[in-house]
Amino acid sequence: MPLLDVIGEDLKVALPSGELTRFVHLDYAASAPCVRAAADAVQDLLPRYGSVHRGTGVRSQASTLAYELARDVVAEFVGARPGDTVIFTRNTTDALNLLARALPAGTTTLQFSGEHHANLLPWPNPVRLPTPSSPAEAVTLLTAALATVTGPAVLTVTGASNVTGEVWPVRELADVAHAHGVRVVVDAAQLAPHRAVDLDELGADYLAFSGHKLYAPFGAGVLAGRADWLDAAEPYLAGGGASAVVGDVPGELTWATGAARHEGGTPNLLGAVAIAAVAEALAAADRDALHAHEQALLTRLREGLAGVPGAVEVSVFGPDQPRVGIVSLALPGHDPADVALRLGRDHGIGVRAGQFCAHPLVRRLTGSATTGSCGDGATGLLRASFGIGSDVEDVDRFVAGLAAVLRT
Repeated sequence: MPLLDVIGEDLKVALPSGELTRFVHLDYAASAPCVRAAADAVQDLLPRYGSVHRGTGVRSQASTLAYELARDVVAEFVGARPGDTVIFTRNTTDALNLLARALPAGTTTLQFSGEHHANLLPWPNPVRLPTPSSPAEAVTLLTAALATVTGPAVLTVTGASNVTGEVWPVRELADVAHAHGVRVVVDAAQLAPHRAVDLDELGADYLAFSGHKLYAPFGAGVLAGRADWLDAAEPYLAGGGASAVVGDVPGELTWATGAARHEGGTPNLLGAVAIAAVAEALAAADRDALHAHEQALLTRLREGLAGVPGAVEVSVFGPDQPRVGIVSLALPGHDPADVALRLGRDHGIGVRAGQFCAHPLVRRLTGSATTGSCGDGATGLLRASFGIGSDVEDVDRFVAGLAAVLRT
């Protein structure tokens, strides 16, 4: 099986009629399926798995080598610069919370209200800008806000919306921020699985993403970027690994520097190795062909949905903005959660309904004042998302299934 083939792509489910059909997974934006590269890397390491960094046995030595090699691979994957560090975390949320705690005291955070909660809630001293209606307006809003900020500041922005799939003008925003001496954090959870990411090309000082969205669902994530603030901050988790020297009295200690400072405890070796394996497989793949395939599916999906009465695609910047394989729909007169349930039960299609942990953005897109949990579909949208492993049949079945559900 090729390294980027999806495990479980032939999964069958039973419909109410008793018929078995191939399950169509269109919930990649929540968690992408595992690809062979990740599973093979984990399986290969398991016979030699051990604790990293401090053991002298063959398991520990092999595991330490695998862990640090994974860090090097990920550093290359994100275009890490000299002086940058790569820290393995649990996921994007964990990575962003880690960085938020490492900011210098008094740092102001600039953010747009359309962010995922993981990039909206952890930051200190937030200045929240309204969701713009165009990339140009985003730049204008940021420029005006920067004129009012004194002292250290960061801009934190998504690379691609988890609600609409639209790609944000990260580089343009970063250029404006850097002109004011402001660092830039990019939430690449939705961008990294679909497009090559590079810190310098994005204009990012920091970048975060999750393994479970990058076809490596083994519980690890990544924070990559400039080391100075991270080395100066208190450790994210106090404990073994983060401590270099511990004295005999409380407070008598020296913390580690580098990635170890924020990787206290036994790290998720298998998760790190899985992410690195996918990063290598993507680097070796024809990314242009993968992108072209995804965009062809996206065009087919959007054109098909345009002919489904009662389904209205939503967007922040308008229909022509570049986007990744994510489409969200307003369904006037229908409960998105019920529609999603029926698609799964009656058609063997997995999608997501709700507000997708982006409540302010979904309220703006739907004109609703209602709040709810991330998975609450009673007032929200229906989202279909796809990637490697998706094909024309998946798109066509979703369009036909949605039309059938909305008719009844």
